[in-house]
Amino acid sequence: MKNLFLFLIITLFFSACNLNKIEKSHGVHHLKIKQEKLIVSKSNKNDIIKLLGAPSTKSTFDNDLWIYIEKKTNTTSLWSFGKNKIIVNNVLVLEINNKGLLNKKEFLDINKMEDIKFTNKTTATMNKKNTFVYAFLSSMRQKINDPLGKRKKR
Repeated sequence: MKNLFLFLIITLFFSACNLNKIEKSHGVHHLKIKQEKLIVSKSNKNDIIKLLGAPSTKSTFDNDLWIYIEKKTNTTSLWSFGKNKIIVNNVLVLEINNKGLLNKKEFLDINKMEDIKFTNKTTATMNKKNTFVYAFLSSMRQKINDPLGKRKKR
C-alpha cells in the first residue's frame, strides 16, 4: 500500500512537469528570409509595411530609421531549472530617405551582435555642491533640523 501511494505521488509530481521545450517568439517571424526580399533604392515604405508590418521602433533624424526585431527563446532542460536560452536574435535596421525609398539596410544576427565592443570610459561627475538636487536636499535638511528658524547659525 505504501509503495502504491508513493508511486502515485511521484507520478503526479512528474506529470505536472512539462518535459517539452517551450518556444517563445517575439517580433517579426522569419526576419532573415523576409529581409532578403527588400531591395535598396527600389522598395518603398508601403512595400516594407506590407512585407514586415509596423516597425518595432521608429526614429527620425535626417532620414527615417526603422528597426525590426526577431527574438526566439526556448527553455533548457529540467536539470538547469528551465532557464531561457536564446535561439534566434535578429535585428533589421532600415534607413528610408525623404522620398520614401529604402536607402540602406543592415541585418544583424546573434553572431554579429557579439562583435559589438562597448567602451569602458566613464563620465566625470559634476561638483555635488553646485547641483540643484544637493541644494534642495540641503535646504530640506535645514528645515527639518530647525523648523521655526530660531537656531543660531554657525
